[in-house]
Amino acid sequence: MTIEEHRDMDEGPEEVAPLRVGQAAEMLGITVETLRRWEADGRLQLTRSAGGQRLVPIAEVSRLLRERRRDAVDRPIVAQSARNRFPGIVTRVERDAVAAVVEVMAGPHRLVSLMTAEAVDELDLKVGDEAVCVVKATNVIVEIPSGKEHRQ
Repeated sequence: MTIEEHRDMDEGPEEVAPLRVGQAAEMLGITVETLRRWEADGRLQLTRSAGGQRLVPIAEVSRLLRERRRDAVDRPIVAQSARNRFPGIVTRVERDAVAAVVEVMAGPHRLVSLMTAEAVDELDLKVGDEAVCVVKATNVIVEIPSGKEHRQ
């Protein structure tokens, strides 16, 4: 069942109906038994339906997902397949609620990246910041400027 379908079942416009335990477990990538254990440990607040079925408020699932992201330890990158690394300076950041355009001047090269607004926030990108653009291209287009003589 989608969140929109849950909203349709709600009494209030702002509230989202709670999830069944199996749905919450699937969203969190854990087992139902783990959810039951978390409830017993006080890590998770469950409610009960009129019939006694365990229900998990969406807010609890969101909280657990936020905690998981916050507590995740990023492992340092020790190798990568991209060879084209361009250190430079951020010269433009344009963003809306969803997407962003970030321009970096790396020597004589102007690189433009389209990314999510969330990525800009996470990187805390601002004009004047140092940045490294990493390019991994599977398609490179070569053009010939006008006026160039053809070799024979």
